[in-house]
Order: sequence, then structure tokens, then C-alpha cells
Amino acid sequence: MIGGFEMKSIGVVRKIDELGRIVLPIELRRTLEIEIGDALEIFTESDTINLKKYQPGCVFCGDVNNVQIIKGKRICLGCRAELR
Repeated sequence: MIGGFEMKSIGVVRKIDELGRIVLPIELRRTLEIEIGDALEIFTESDTINLKKYQPGCVFCGDVNNVQIIKGKRICLGCRAELR
């Protein structure tokens, strides 16, 4: 269990190429809605590497839901209301 979430094997093993790259299977990318050009965050915990689709959040609270860009900054609706 990592970060409160149970890890699940999808039964796929990939080798790292000479440039340190791996290929994420298309089934996994479709399931997680990862498209070509999407950014992934990389986390480590002990001997585990975790990838997460990068979703920049609100500059104040970090929330990734209902975020709008205002003057180049990402601000969620809740923080926007507080600023008024």
C-alpha cells in the first residue's frame, strides 16, 4: 500500500532502453487518459517509482478542480471567492 492506495500489478513487464526510457502500454494510457504530450509527475518512496498525470493546481491551496487561469496564475473558484 502506497500513500493510502493499494498498488495493483497489471501483469506487464517492460525493459528500460539505453536512454533510460520505458513504454507505457496503450491499455494503461487509455485507462488513465494519458495522451501524447501529457506531463507526468515522478515520485519515489523507498524502492518504488510512482507516476501521476500532472495536473497543476491552485497557487493558494493546490486544488486541481475548478481551476481558472487569472493573470497567468491558476486559482480555484473557492480561493477566488475568498480573495473578493
